[in-house]
Amino acid sequence: MIRKRGSANWQGGLKDGTGTVSTQSGVLDKANYGFNKRFGDEPGTNPEELIGAAHASCFSMALSKILGEHDLVAEDISTEATVTLEEKDGGFAVTKSHLKLVARIPGASQEVFDKVTKMAKDGCPISKLLNAEITLEATLA
Repeated sequence: MIRKRGSANWQGGLKDGTGTVSTQSGVLDKANYGFNKRFGDEPGTNPEELIGAAHASCFSMALSKILGEHDLVAEDISTEATVTLEEKDGGFAVTKSHLKLVARIPGASQEVFDKVTKMAKDGCPISKLLNAEITLEATLA
């Protein structure tokens, strides 16, 4: 069993308050987040972009693992995840995560590429965590 930790601190009201978010590793150490960072253009982080980064990195690692099971090694796996937050049922919900992949994989046929990218999309632990529609746009470069 693996356990990793993240933490957050919030002070004030929803719109005028501010918060910080940190990770166990220290990669994020009291990074600022808040209403205007989430719903506006103010610099800082927000939960949706953190979920996007987690999803993109998890998918990329899952794809690398599955490629290895097919005796393939990628030269490059570049993944972006766009997470959608929408008003739903009187509140807000993450409704979608769209993965956009460009990969260079010597020796991979389009058929194998399509198969392994779907397996990675469906099998990545973060995909399994999200209660959202997960889509994939994959390009073999």
